[in-house]
Amino acid sequence: MSEKSEKNGTPATPAGSSGPRPEPLRFFGTTWVDHDHGYTGRRIGASAGSLLAAAASCLVLRFAYEGIAIAGPGSFVTVLVVAMFAICSALAFRHTWEAFTKRPDPDRHASLRGLLTIGFVGSLLAYFFRSLIEAPGEKLHREEYEKARKQHESRTTRRTGNPSKKRRRE
Repeated sequence: MSEKSEKNGTPATPAGSSGPRPEPLRFFGTTWVDHDHGYTGRRIGASAGSLLAAAASCLVLRFAYEGIAIAGPGSFVTVLVVAMFAICSALAFRHTWEAFTKRPDPDRHASLRGLLTIGFVGSLLAYFFRSLIEAPGEKLHREEYEKARKQHESRTTRRTGNPSKKRRRE
């Protein structure tokens, strides 16, 4: 497709060109553009890493649950804590999943920061499941990159055009 920079796998922009450049994704850089430079290995690593992190997080939450049970606050508090983590994880999963297909609203994201922190297991699981399909966020970035390329190409062809078809002033 285009020349590659050996250093980071970013498509090299030709000299004098001001075309759009792909936005790098976390853990993937710009390898998502052409699925090269270890893209498959990175997806496998992202899947395994997020699944391991989710499993370790569940283990930590189990220790927290046992600590609450040892303290003996009663069944109501125990159920409330378990429900809080379950609901927050479900909401964090949904929010993270949607963020892979459309840009999240910064204000809404800021207001949900606490909920997303409590439901971190849901976010990790969303990252795991998405990395089985594609690099998380790849679809969104690909759509934006293709749109920017088409706009740039249409602006470039409008400016230059075909000189043989230009009308001459007389």
